[in-house]
Amino acid sequence: MTAPLRIGNASGFYGDRFDAMREMLTGGPLDVLTGDYLAELTMLILGRSRLKDPARGYATTFLRQLEEGLGLAHERGVRIVANAGGLNPAGLADAVRELADKVGVPVRVAHVEGDSLPVPEGFLTANAYLGGAGIAACLDAGADIVVTGRVTDAALVTGPAAAHFGWGPGDLDALAGAVVAGHVLECGTQATGGNYSFFRGHDLRRPGFPVAEIHADGSSVITKHDGTGGVVDLGTVTAQLLYETGGARYAGPDVTARLDTVRLTQDGPDRVRVSGVRGEAPPPTLKVGLNRLGGWRNEVVFVLTGLDIEAKAALVQEQFADALARSGAAPGEVRWELSRTDRADAATEETASALLRLVVRDPDPETVGRAVSGAAIELALGSYPGFHVTAPPGKGTPYGVFEARYVPAGEVPHIAVLPDGRRESLAPPTTTQPLRDAGEPPLPPPLPDPGPTRSAPLGRVAGARSGDKGGDANVGVWAVGDDAWRWLAHELTVERFRELLPETAALTVVRHVLPNLRALNFTVHGLLGEGVAAQQRFDPQAKAVGEWLRSRHLPIPVALLETVHVREAHA
Repeated sequence: MTAPLRIGNASGFYGDRFDAMREMLTGGPLDVLTGDYLAELTMLILGRSRLKDPARGYATTFLRQLEEGLGLAHERGVRIVANAGGLNPAGLADAVRELADKVGVPVRVAHVEGDSLPVPEGFLTANAYLGGAGIAACLDAGADIVVTGRVTDAALVTGPAAAHFGWGPGDLDALAGAVVAGHVLECGTQATGGNYSFFRGHDLRRPGFPVAEIHADGSSVITKHDGTGGVVDLGTVTAQLLYETGGARYAGPDVTARLDTVRLTQDGPDRVRVSGVRGEAPPPTLKVGLNRLGGWRNEVVFVLTGLDIEAKAALVQEQFADALARSGAAPGEVRWELSRTDRADAATEETASALLRLVVRDPDPETVGRAVSGAAIELALGSYPGFHVTAPPGKGTPYGVFEARYVPAGEVPHIAVLPDGRRESLAPPTTTQPLRDAGEPPLPPPLPDPGPTRSAPLGRVAGARSGDKGGDANVGVWAVGDDAWRWLAHELTVERFRELLPETAALTVVRHVLPNLRALNFTVHGLLGEGVAAQQRFDPQAKAVGEWLRSRHLPIPVALLETVHVREAHA
């Protein structure tokens, strides 16, 4: 029997814990160590970096981590695969070779390119999401280090797994299992208790990074190195599976994984087995992420303290509008948001205060800069009583806009540049299947006699995790037990969701049902406007929308509340 392939993760984003690479290389056995450095916002950041220096455009943190990590990986026989190449994988590969010569570690370096497409007029970057075939080719050719540009996050796992087990494009179920494992690993400590609804009762001061033990059939066990913090259980893995996904079909360039077939079982302390994943042919198109500079923004936060909060907010808004009108330089977009963080009869000044947030946006930096900061400062002695702001207003800052398009996979080159310099072109899958909705599965039978109810937070019986995809928000909600699932599946409809989260009332909300995970996944279209880089919303990546939902009260059967209370008491 072929031994499982042990793949670890040391980065969930550009800026993640710096010493994670050393921790993963020294904390336990590994075959492959991956690092995910790219996100929609990161590509914009790297695009601006490349404007200043064409030789850059990659994640420099990765290089600094390798100063020590190269020797450790070489000693332990661990291969490293990372998408830190960003917009310049060839440049990063050269930099890794220079570093290897400097530190005296013999390594074979390869890279994957082809994702960078012609940039349309007005955009800064255009990159297709490639699959894992190029990574597999590099590893088959003996590479110790593989760096890529924009591949899917899961490709960092499907590539090494395909190379290790010899999978081909037709091994759809195995590839789909690796995609699921890759999706669990991609955000690092989110799989080991980070950003987790039920964080209480676990040591999360320094959660360890996740490891997937992948088997030849594509099944896996999600775990972490012994002795590290955090936890791996059914809840942490479920939460990450729901993160930034949608319906039953999770499409990628290697395979479309059926999330409605995933089965999770606890396999011991800090071990969750993932099995049963079915795969289908990938779609005939590839996603392309485009970034452009959208304009300039500025922000001022006014502090309103004590009595008459609403009247104070109205006064400063009227004064500010008048000042901008007099200046003749009103921004194209002006947004106000009053956050009632104040409490009546508060014991401290801070808890007696509310925050009035002003955000302005315009194509002209001067319009959001001097005109706005001047208007805010000039109100200091002639506005509401107790006038002050959280920070002095400054110049405007640029914001970005992300846009997704789709192109035929055959139009995008996928090139593995092998350690000896040879260039191998990878053909797209010959069998494809247009993505279509999987249809709604049957709901579980409702509770036969739910009994009396009590108004309580939804989070007493359900966990949630939320995130962003462009301008859309994703909110995954899972039940903590079978009875809670029977109640949740019938109670948390789209209508109830909109009622609980009024900000979504006017937006298109789509609900997906995933019975195997006892979960519902909601997509809220347009909640984030033009995406995270545009910084339009208080929570621009929708990270806390799920926790907001869990805090909302609704009638919950008392029997469910008591069952969960007993379970927590014995945890």
